[in-house]
Amino acid sequence: MRKKVVALVAVLAAAAAGVVVARGCSGDGTSKEARPANPNGEKPASGSSPDDAPRPTGSAVTIVVDASAPSPEKGPEVLFSATWGGSRMNELGRSRPDEANPEAPMSLAMDAKGNMFVLDQVNGRVVRIGPDGKPESVIPLKQQEAAQDMAVTDDGKVAVLDRYNSKSIVMYDEKGGVLGEVPLEGEGLDELGFVTGVFVDGKDVYVEKEHGPLLRIGTTDGQAADRTEVPGRPTRDGLSYIKAGIIEPEAGRMYISSVDRSTMQHRYTREIRQGSEIRGILLLDTDKTGTIYLATLLVQNDQESVVLSCHEPLKGIPTGTAVLPVNTMPEETFRDMAVLDEGGVVYSVRTEQGVSYQKYDCQ
Repeated sequence: MRKKVVALVAVLAAAAAGVVVARGCSGDGTSKEARPANPNGEKPASGSSPDDAPRPTGSAVTIVVDASAPSPEKGPEVLFSATWGGSRMNELGRSRPDEANPEAPMSLAMDAKGNMFVLDQVNGRVVRIGPDGKPESVIPLKQQEAAQDMAVTDDGKVAVLDRYNSKSIVMYDEKGGVLGEVPLEGEGLDELGFVTGVFVDGKDVYVEKEHGPLLRIGTTDGQAADRTEVPGRPTRDGLSYIKAGIIEPEAGRMYISSVDRSTMQHRYTREIRQGSEIRGILLLDTDKTGTIYLATLLVQNDQESVVLSCHEPLKGIPTGTAVLPVNTMPEETFRDMAVLDEGGVVYSVRTEQGVSYQKYDCQ
């Protein structure tokens, strides 16, 4: 990942004072404060409740987006764009029923080869887009009319979560064949509505419970497995489990927590102060180096902004930020961002005309 790391001297001096400041600029080519205009529409996943928040063990860090930071010379790279429509390869489905929530593509994911996968549940399929930005193939969904999330293995297998219709996770191979189906109901899951995502780690398939611990329920071959729990999302460097939550939304207080995977010992819980009210957590993931990517929806003076911050993996210190555009469309989605193995974030940006998948990174 190519990002400007906060100068070591500045970090040490600020850490001694108990506050670290990360400087950054918007990824859309405009340098601005973390308070750009725009309202409504997005329905982000919220973090843990204040009662669930671990007690911070290190000094608090403050995320500040600096209006004086230099602007990038050009806007974000667009990896793929589609218009709203039917089953053509360059179209993705959008639904706006009279008596239900409007929907757009619910989720996206990336594999290790740079392929992008878009969950186009309105059209009953997953669309695979190659590294060159051209749609390559589709995976028809099998009895998963209410599919909401997906995860992709390094070799292109796809796990699709449907909490309400099939009440299962269906595993598809790279050619679209069904490998198997793992039921959600069972030990450790009392209420399927509390499932907040599906994740793969090696050969294991997990579901997340209320933005907290993950429950292993199956394998990437589509077989059920003994149900065991881990304390958070596995990092891609194999070293940690992480989670994030909101402590005091009005005050902009939240946290990142890390557990050492080899010892299962708590590594740190770092409080983060965003400087304005937190509406929700939109992203928590890592790249292959373990760098943590955190995106939050903030509001100040009735204006919303999306702030991406990058954090050093073993201490949670911020190393850069970017401001992303706010999705103002009314469509319901589950996962609008995915982190690339090599670093950077792919972000689904929706308009009345269609959707584009744009790449951003911390500066």
